[in-house]
Amino acid sequence: MGPMNAILSWWDGVELWLSGLGFVLQTIVAMPVVLALAYLVAVVLDALLGYGITGIRPVRRVRRSDKQPG
Repeated sequence: MGPMNAILSWWDGVELWLSGLGFVLQTIVAMPVVLALAYLVAVVLDALLGYGITGIRPVRRVRRSDKQPG
């Protein structure tokens, strides 16, 4: 049994356990995971957009200096 099959088997067990819980308990267990993933995605997107804006600023300065009357 390969490592991928082991991971999938483990995930099936977790999924079966979680689906056996009541709705309130499912929510209590799932929400920290969902919130942590959402926070991680927000941090990564913030960093990527920050780097993108930092990279665009020099290009915009050059274009503005080209357009100034002189």
